[in-house]
Amino acid sequence: MHPKCKLLHTMKGNKTNLQFLCFSAAFAILMTLPFIVPHTGFLALAGFLPLLMMDRIATLTGKRHFWIWHYLSFVLWNAATTFWVCNATVGGGLFAIFANSFQMSVIFALFRFSKRYLSGILPYLLLMVTWIAWERAYFDADISWPWLVLGNAFAGSIKSVQWYEYTGTLGGSLWIWLSNLSVFGILVALSDGRWMRDFNRKARTAAVTGTVIVLAAPFILSHIIYANYEETQDPLEVLVVQPNIDPYNKFTAMTQSRQNDLFLGYAEQALRDRKLGRLDTARVEPLLLLAPETFTNDVITNDLHTSRTLREFDAFLQDYPGVNLLFGASSHTFIESSVRPSHTARQLRDGRWIESHNSALMTDGYGDVGLFHKNKLVVGVEMTPYPAVFCKIDDMLGGVMGRCVGQDSVSVLYVRGTDGSTIPVGCAICYESVYGEYCTGYVKKGAEVLAIITNDAWWGDTPGYRQHLNYARLRAVETRRDIARCANTGISAIIDQRGEILQQTSWWEPAVLRGYVNRNDDTTFFVRNGDITGRVCTFVFWLLLAALAVRIILSVSRKVK
Repeated sequence: MHPKCKLLHTMKGNKTNLQFLCFSAAFAILMTLPFIVPHTGFLALAGFLPLLMMDRIATLTGKRHFWIWHYLSFVLWNAATTFWVCNATVGGGLFAIFANSFQMSVIFALFRFSKRYLSGILPYLLLMVTWIAWERAYFDADISWPWLVLGNAFAGSIKSVQWYEYTGTLGGSLWIWLSNLSVFGILVALSDGRWMRDFNRKARTAAVTGTVIVLAAPFILSHIIYANYEETQDPLEVLVVQPNIDPYNKFTAMTQSRQNDLFLGYAEQALRDRKLGRLDTARVEPLLLLAPETFTNDVITNDLHTSRTLREFDAFLQDYPGVNLLFGASSHTFIESSVRPSHTARQLRDGRWIESHNSALMTDGYGDVGLFHKNKLVVGVEMTPYPAVFCKIDDMLGGVMGRCVGQDSVSVLYVRGTDGSTIPVGCAICYESVYGEYCTGYVKKGAEVLAIITNDAWWGDTPGYRQHLNYARLRAVETRRDIARCANTGISAIIDQRGEILQQTSWWEPAVLRGYVNRNDDTTFFVRNGDITGRVCTFVFWLLLAALAVRIILSVSRKVK
């Protein structure tokens, strides 16, 4: 190549790279803001436009190694939105950022590959349904990180997605893709000159009208549902205690006995009006008292009352009729067996093994204790994925990964009244509250209110704990259940059935909330029917993938001939 031509080619390439860098940054900004700034969910409706424009330029110019740019875009988005995971575990945080970005990039690479064999709108339809099918699969995978499911972008814009009671969060993902692709289609027609050349007035009107409907109709519908929704009026009193104990020093700087005294001191002060002798116990209404996730580590599941914490709680409750205490525990099950009873069991000595759980316990002080084990566990920290394989590797490494064992299915806990009545409560433990369809299981089992116990301080004062709180608001809308949320260091909150926060605490301050959650025994369309959006998109994905495979086979056959 002539030196002048080579110089011009290099300059042109540098200009294109600068354009792509700007597009990548714009994509990351538009997709990050909805997750960290309240009331900015609408930005996601145009968030993918920079990426789609960049892809179009790359296709028209024959840009090589374009995967670098879409992977960079996803890394920037993941890093800007979930960097805080590194505060708890640098390795886990980096893995979450780069591995999640890689999966997104693979989806985009499939879309670009499909354009060789599919024409028109089909590659873009494949991109949309593949993405949503992947999000749905992510909810059930052993290695699961659905924090950036697109529909979560509206967690801070709750008035915009009241229709999640019908579609769940993946309905929001579908809305984001339809909006981006509709606007992108018009922009492409304008840039190609086809808008005036190939579209008559009716076609242009239909295109603009359809795009406006896609963009605006969900907002309008949501505000109508919000304005007309009537909360059920069947209150259960709740007391949420946020003890504010540093989780990194929890079992070293402060004894469990001191932690129990601290918690019970806050509860006693708030419950003075319910002290035995100050009320008519025959007519007292039940009250749900909440303590955070993993409050204690002295619970043995096959001998519960050896727990000093449980005994102290039961003794305390004797003086407070109708009060039921829900608290979290790092619990253990001891197993006597001559052989390893499970892949996750750790050996204590010959014939004795131990399994661990992240549990929630409910007690009314009279010996009847409900127990639930967290099912959606954090990979690495709490559970070893694919234990038949990785537990053996972990043993060789000295046992560095968590091996908590969850329940096979959800179950509810019961608040018991002094008259023998019971109120079913679904308790999501920390990370479980990110899983929409999973949380409908509590309602299907009869839960009339939801509780969330969590410990978000591992991430420090970052957007992580605020995002986690907002995801709870989505669960309230999807299930139309009031939620009492107890966080060790904040933010604890009481959330109504429209997803509005009625009361909340500050971050990193001891606090007590006392209020009411309304019981509800109705079920939403989403609870009854599950994730229809995800199932339909998965079905369409397999159809389009089959069509792509047929096109590839036919193309190869023609070349062979």
